[in-house]
Amino acid sequence: MANTDLTALTGDYTIDTAHSTIGFTVRHAMVTNVKGKFDEFSGSLHLDGGDPSASTATIDVKMDSIDTGSADRDGHLKSADFFTIEEFPTMTFRSTKAEALGDEDYRITGDLTILGTTKPLTIDLEFNGSAKDPFGNERVGFEGKAEIKRSEWGLTWNAALETGGVLISDKIKLNFDISAIKNA
Repeated sequence: MANTDLTALTGDYTIDTAHSTIGFTVRHAMVTNVKGKFDEFSGSLHLDGGDPSASTATIDVKMDSIDTGSADRDGHLKSADFFTIEEFPTMTFRSTKAEALGDEDYRITGDLTILGTTKPLTIDLEFNGSAKDPFGNERVGFEGKAEIKRSEWGLTWNAALETGGVLISDKIKLNFDISAIKNA
């Protein structure tokens, strides 16, 4: 059944990176969370308000743009211990399935590629609304979240703690705040 409220939103959109965030949270030293984000990415959406299952999304993230608030940590994450950015400069997501869950909730599933390894990723999304901005652009907004096990993409570097456990959790929480502008 078509969501008539979204029918007018059908079309192609470009992610507005100045007003969007792709971030992550990881448990550090078993006691706290470290948050980070990627400063450079691009992406597009095709929204089909009459048939949300026909909607698609693509995102390309420049791994060199990782920002955790610590230059030393960022440098380590860019190294061969983690993202090996010289060989794998980009992380990508390509949707393969979209579904309406009811109300403002959606789910998009696709292929996430990190370090040349592609695995499925499911992102739960909340539609935050649409608006015409002061510059005449039609905008839509989505907030999303997902969890991955980094080891499934070959991200296995770690260090044992004296008190037991490891320095970095395997579970990574991903979060997305996406603002996209409808293409002319």
